[in-house]
Amino acid sequence: MDTVLPAFIAEFRRYRALAENAAGQCSWEQLRTALDPETNSVAVVMKHIAGNLRSRWTEPFTTDGEKTHGPHTRDRDAEFIDDFGAGPEGRAALERWWGEGWGTLEAALASCSDADLARTLLIRAEPHTLALALSRSLAHTAYHTGQIVQTCRTLASRAGAEWRTLTVPRGGSAEHNRRMMGEGRSGTA
Repeated sequence: MDTVLPAFIAEFRRYRALAENAAGQCSWEQLRTALDPETNSVAVVMKHIAGNLRSRWTEPFTTDGEKTHGPHTRDRDAEFIDDFGAGPEGRAALERWWGEGWGTLEAALASCSDADLARTLLIRAEPHTLALALSRSLAHTAYHTGQIVQTCRTLASRAGAEWRTLTVPRGGSAEHNRRMMGEGRSGTA
């Protein structure tokens, strides 16, 4: 029975949901706004995550994870340019790109099992086990998801919008723990 791969899948889904729920609280204009000239907008960070996932997880065992040629060539530098355009068509283009990146990851993981975790794949010609590649990809995604959430929260706050907390609300840890563990349970094994 697989236990490791489903854990990776669940964590990737969790971070995807956090990013999407944060972005869903912002207007398209806000998603395209960088907090300062040296940071990326949420749209650009989402474009980068999707480009990374698409490159890494397209044919992971037969092509290098950094696609430098062929039909899935990656232009990493272009991922940091907001070329989506204004209006609903721009947001729809970002959502398509985002969905394609995640769909590529999901398809790759659906074709694997825990037995594949020791298999070797290449990223920039460097050998990785599938387990290491998944760990790096999840960490990369989590890192940028934190940026997305923080930026969206800041922009929503600046606009005077009420932020819907995505995790345990401030001051709500005790109540959350009671719900998760049940009253009277010690939580120890």
